[in-house]
Amino acid sequence: MMPRRILAGLLAVWFAATLAAFSSKAATSERVVKDPLSGVARYGYDPVAYFLEKAARPGDAAYEFRFAGLSWRFRSEANRAAFAQAPENFIPAFGGYDPLAVGQGVPLEGNPAFFAVHQQKLLFFAREESLAKFLADPASLFEAAANAWPTVQRKLVP
Repeated sequence: MMPRRILAGLLAVWFAATLAAFSSKAATSERVVKDPLSGVARYGYDPVAYFLEKAARPGDAAYEFRFAGLSWRFRSEANRAAFAQAPENFIPAFGGYDPLAVGQGVPLEGNPAFFAVHQQKLLFFAREESLAKFLADPASLFEAAANAWPTVQRKLVP
């Protein structure tokens, strides 16, 4: 009987932990891509650096800023200050999801290494091929993503 009690106890603990994990995920925002372990937006990459340096640069925990329920990291105090003054200028369009996938109604995470700035909007792509395809026809593909984004957002955890 002892092993069954232990097994039942372990199953109860596992079930409670799974339920707690699901509940906490449901209470967080998935409207912006984040690191699922740390909760840091865009896996800690500095969103301002994409505009200023035209490169994917990891941020530093020393320059962190909380916005929209997420921690955002920056390479410098100047980048953090620029974001704090006008976050809407730096937050990735479509929450950091790949615009080509969004245009097809699918929330597919973009990769911080594959990015473009289009109409002063930061975009991330899942693959290099997606970025190349977007750059060949940015206007219509951006418009398709913008039209589909409200529907895709409803699929995301609020």
